[in-house]
Amino acid sequence: MTTQNATVEVAGNGRLWNRFSIGTKRVIWAWTFLALPIAFYVGIRFYPTFQAFWLSLTNWDLLRPAQFIGLANYERMFADPVFWKVFQNTFLYLLMGTPISLLISFVVAYYLDRVRFMHGFIRALYFLPFLTTAAAMGWVWRWFYQPIPVGVFNGILSMMGFAQQPFLRSTTQSLPAIMVPAIWAGLGFQIIIFMAGLRAIPSTFYEAARIDGLGDWAILRKITLPLLKPTTVFLVVFSSIGFLRIFDQVYNMTTNDPGGPLNATKPLVMMIYQTAFSSYQMGYAAAQTVVLFTILLIVSLIQLYVLRQR
Repeated sequence: MTTQNATVEVAGNGRLWNRFSIGTKRVIWAWTFLALPIAFYVGIRFYPTFQAFWLSLTNWDLLRPAQFIGLANYERMFADPVFWKVFQNTFLYLLMGTPISLLISFVVAYYLDRVRFMHGFIRALYFLPFLTTAAAMGWVWRWFYQPIPVGVFNGILSMMGFAQQPFLRSTTQSLPAIMVPAIWAGLGFQIIIFMAGLRAIPSTFYEAARIDGLGDWAILRKITLPLLKPTTVFLVVFSSIGFLRIFDQVYNMTTNDPGGPLNATKPLVMMIYQTAFSSYQMGYAAAQTVVLFTILLIVSLIQLYVLRQR
């Protein structure tokens, strides 16, 4: 009887499966294969995110159990003038770094795409900084900014008869000084992506435009830039997230005075790091993390909406 029941159940399941359309069967198979990666991603990504939201409402220093304190961490953070200075620095990195890096990388990619002699070697030179360790890069650029006789830049200025510049020791020059290597480090990746986008544009469009008598500037404005829109959207969002999360350059170039003089270069990620691993205020650091997550989400959604509308 047990064997007969099992046979009947299998046959019933088989008839039920045969009732599904081909499209429904494909959806079932797709979700079957995606179930394990989705479960893994939820456990690795979503659960820690929700846990951070919970910790932001607590007072936790790793030594005692977390105590629920409501919105006290957020009230403290929004009343802290250092937070607003750091908030300003973070957006300065975004507003300065993203457009400058994209403009430079597009110009380089546009003209490099036309180069045939030693094309691969030149492209590798531009991509090399992206592969360089951020710590090593930060310390080399820190050496460049030192006073004479050590610093390269001040040595050049002195040879040309100009006064030395404080660079990383200045409240006004330190942030742009850190922005330069941050932009330089990401140029290689952006150039490669722009070149891939340029190579994906069919050459027939350019041939037809030249037959119609369009010049280089008109072709760039009416053909190249519009067809590069998906590539540009990706790089804008990717670059914006990178500058909002900038940390390596700041940490390695301002080791003696983390965050620069008077917090002139400190981004939100460094503030989170110092709050969590120097002061051990995990609840307060989690509240700062929630703010950073909210900023990243809002900026990315706005950029995607604006660029797609255009």
